Amino acid sequence: MSGLTPDFAAFYCAMMLDGFGREVETTKRVLAAIPEAKKDYRPDPNARSAWELGWHLANTDVQFLNGIADRNFKMGAAANKPTTVAELVSWYGEHVKAGFDRVRALTPEQLVEPVQFMMFNLPNAFYLGFLNNHSIHHRGELATYLRPMGSKVPAIYGGSFDEPMQAAA
Repeated sequence: MSGLTPDFAAFYCAMMLDGFGREVETTKRVLAAIPEAKKDYRPDPNARSAWELGWHLANTDVQFLNGIADRNFKMGAAANKPTTVAELVSWYGEHVKAGFDRVRALTPEQLVEPVQFMMFNLPNAFYLGFLNNHSIHHRGELATYLRPMGSKVPAIYGGSFDEPMQAAA
């Protein structure tokens, strides 16, 4: 990555945070659609339950943001894990916002700095792509659980059966 400049890393970070900010709002709607009484639903014995998947999605988004901000990935569970769907949505919104603020405070030089994560050693800003892809992947997985649990699927990228797109007036 010898041609990567701090200015490009700062631009990339701003662009990714802007896009991911919109994804977060959609993720909160999908998380909120988990029926509290059926959050233990799992479509297969080998699958995560809706609750486990929702927590993984929320916690990992926050862990990624904090790993980028710290320039050191220590993936693990948060100390104060929510116990209800409403608490999860609130926890996610609060902690993602704090993570965004921390990442926005990084200097362009910190964003271009190589950081080790698992078998990767990439410029720090590039982990925002991992964050985005991981989040979208698990949100889509969780969205497929909603109807079998008796819930409605929120609009994600356009309308859904349950939230059709409205015609422009």
